[in-house]
Amino acid sequence: MRSPTSGVRAMLALFALASPLAFGAGVTVPPYTRVVLPNGTVVVTMLRKEVPLIAFTALVRGGSVVDPADKPGVASLAAGLLEKGAGARDAFAFADTVEGAGGSFTAAAGTEAIMASGQFLAKDQGLMVELLADALLRPRFDATEFATLRARRIEEIKAAKDSDPAGLLRIYGRRFLFGDHPYGSPAGGSERSLAAISRADVLAYYRANFGADRLTLIFAGDLDPQSLTKAVASAFAGAPRAAAPLPALAQTPRATGRRVLLVDQPGAAQTYFWLANRGVARKFADRAPLDVVNTLYGGRYTSILNTELRIKTGLSYGASSGFTRGSVPGEFAIRSFTKTESTGKAIDLALGTLERLHEEGVPGDMLGSARSYVLGQFPLQLETAGNWVAALAELELYGLDRTYIENYGPAVEAVTPGDARRVIAEAFPSAGDLVVVVIGDAAKIRDVVAKFGPVTEMSLAAPDFRAGPRPST
Repeated sequence: MRSPTSGVRAMLALFALASPLAFGAGVTVPPYTRVVLPNGTVVVTMLRKEVPLIAFTALVRGGSVVDPADKPGVASLAAGLLEKGAGARDAFAFADTVEGAGGSFTAAAGTEAIMASGQFLAKDQGLMVELLADALLRPRFDATEFATLRARRIEEIKAAKDSDPAGLLRIYGRRFLFGDHPYGSPAGGSERSLAAISRADVLAYYRANFGADRLTLIFAGDLDPQSLTKAVASAFAGAPRAAAPLPALAQTPRATGRRVLLVDQPGAAQTYFWLANRGVARKFADRAPLDVVNTLYGGRYTSILNTELRIKTGLSYGASSGFTRGSVPGEFAIRSFTKTESTGKAIDLALGTLERLHEEGVPGDMLGSARSYVLGQFPLQLETAGNWVAALAELELYGLDRTYIENYGPAVEAVTPGDARRVIAEAFPSAGDLVVVVIGDAAKIRDVVAKFGPVTEMSLAAPDFRAGPRPST
């Protein structure tokens, strides 16, 4: 669906400018209510009266981690179809109703949840609740819309391979790193798996995983918590429980040694590379020093990685690092790209920065600038009603409380060189223990990448994201 009308966008801009959270890092979570309905659905409401809007997120626990093992992409298709007709409205009527109210409604599958998000003018609260209830309780899953969406998703993957394989790098990487673990499954599916998915698979996924006990509805904006909660309780009163239990996620071991996945793109002028290992979970206790150190290492333009690969040597237009943190540890990954002929030099340089990080840590005089950078960015993520809905959704999904937000700024300010050394040792993998994923011209770089570890090779044109033996988990 299209974005909100210009009038709604203008009000959001005014909200951002007026927000006191833009100054300083001392963030206090505004009051909010949390109610568990008799059927298990959780309703969270936060009053934010700066503009006459209500933002929402509905999260259904499960996401792509409960896709059938042989058919990744079912959750993604189910989510995409939520906005393609529900209740009495077909896809056109649903979209027209949202647009006619100047609202927005989108849905997508993440790794651990399907989320439907958007916003409406406060005066259209009743319509918002009606559309949410229709989409989540009475989706049409129309056969024609299903076929169209599936075909489009397949074509999007093919187009990415033809024009922008960098967008697929992480998908290949997580598949190679996590193997059969649900984190290794491509959330959007592959060409092969999508082609094998039927409408019946989507319906089966919906019946098994959509239910009141999996559902959390979060609202923030110009609302009355009591009346909105009452309206939601009425609209969702008939929601059944999910037919299947939500499986627990196991933690994967860290990879030891190095191994290489070479994805062959014949004739490529550039090589894209991704160096990774298992990282830390969302509840990692040293989140503040982790963010400060990663900011210095690969999280901003003047980071160690970008300085070496772009500013000093010109080997790349950009290099970065980051942690993906789920309910169990996701990955720490370094990513960059370079000309084909400088593939080996660029990867060597990236590995060298990681070695030095472990050997030397980060200079104490750099911690101050990194702390200031993180503290300056943090409040800007909590300005609008939509920001708060997203923040509360994170707390709900991962079982966190308000201290996750409120204690963060003080924790960042308190980061010491000792904290930095501890988090480097615990969270950042060594340069000798990494999976190396490379997309490039195999004929020109095969021998170059072989020095980084045993090589598994596959074609970019292959309809799956996996090659060779499945890594053990």
